[in-house]
Amino acid sequence: MGGAGESSESGSGVSNSQLTKTGAFPDEESCPKQVSPIRVGGSRTTSPLGSVGSRNTSPSRQKVIKTKPRGLDEETLATFGKAIHPDVQMEDNIWAMLPEDLLNEILARVPPFMIFRLRSVCKRWNSILQDNSFLKFHSQVPSHGPCLLTFWKNSQTPQCSVFSLPLKTWYRIPFNFLPQWAFWLVGSSGGLVCFSGLDGLTFKTLVCNPLTQTWRTLPSMNYNQQRQLIMVVDRTDKSFKVIATSDIYGDKSLPTEVYDSKIDKWTVHQIMPAVNLCSSKMAYCDSRLYLETLSPLGLMMYRLDSGYWEHIPAKFPRSLLDGYLVAGTQKRLFLVGRIGLYSTLQSMRIWELDHAKIMWVEISRMPPKYFRALLRLSAERFECFGQDNLICFTSWNQGKGLLYDVDKKVWSWIAGCALQSYNSQVCFYEPRFDASIH
Repeated sequence: MGGAGESSESGSGVSNSQLTKTGAFPDEESCPKQVSPIRVGGSRTTSPLGSVGSRNTSPSRQKVIKTKPRGLDEETLATFGKAIHPDVQMEDNIWAMLPEDLLNEILARVPPFMIFRLRSVCKRWNSILQDNSFLKFHSQVPSHGPCLLTFWKNSQTPQCSVFSLPLKTWYRIPFNFLPQWAFWLVGSSGGLVCFSGLDGLTFKTLVCNPLTQTWRTLPSMNYNQQRQLIMVVDRTDKSFKVIATSDIYGDKSLPTEVYDSKIDKWTVHQIMPAVNLCSSKMAYCDSRLYLETLSPLGLMMYRLDSGYWEHIPAKFPRSLLDGYLVAGTQKRLFLVGRIGLYSTLQSMRIWELDHAKIMWVEISRMPPKYFRALLRLSAERFECFGQDNLICFTSWNQGKGLLYDVDKKVWSWIAGCALQSYNSQVCFYEPRFDASIH
């Protein structure tokens, strides 16, 4: 566990005013064309009463007006010709007596990024993030939905923007609470984000909750050398694990190590058998970690429950240029990559592993218009990652993001421009106030 000097254990590391200005509002400076966030208590009229002075009409002759409020889909609003009475003023003394549990249940259903706006209403709401009752209600409501978290450093200052897929809006989250050595974005799971980096010559790892601005450094590994990491969160027992894969350092083989937050230490597991890895990308699903190998051809699978590695002889599709393993829901494992020898013949395809037959089965192809827009040159590099049967593609040179829903079979571009930074690191992110770093 990190020392007191390296850890910030409360959400008070960033003032309310700072969160209100940066965390709650969209990233307007860098993305001027973005969709504005949904406004709480907007001025849109939903009453069946029409405009003042208009003539009464029967329901069969009601006038239909189509409106398109900012941030929402098109709606139909029926208006009647009856005069509007002035709105009834809300009595402050009545609303001030709203029961605490009812208030917490209401606020727990507000999108997480809008909570920062509501904190400026009063002192009571400002302290809500430290309220155990609110956090209890928040842990019981459905997730806000998937988001994309982009992290980069601008003049050594950490920058972070989050794109909410349900709200289709970019939000800026202050990340100046992180230490300077936190440079590599490992990934995110269950509301927590993991980073690693070199503090001088020492390899370090930390976990943080971007919403509460809390973080802590993990203890050093038994064989503390830089290597691939992946983090998984178990929300049932409110714990998390970080897996450090086997690697070669000089003439030594480093064993697999697993950090468990419940015991706050790393345990040494089996050394991965000698293989020739063909990709540094990993995928974790159904308590199993998968890596691609060239020799022997197929996959290496690590069982987290037993701590042992085993080889899966699943041959890759022919003419596969570059492949990424992507984890889906439950036991679904996807392979994403380009097929073809020449740029004019290339295409992006998605396969799913048939665990029974131990073979890859093609399930989708990227339409040519999306492929040409995402990768204009055959040698361009791209990144691919996924969560809950959603697969995201980002192009290093084009600065574009493309999303594919495996279940709905729908392709869509990601709005905004926060992905255009050439050195940005991206992952899926689930915003949660109740995610604990301990």
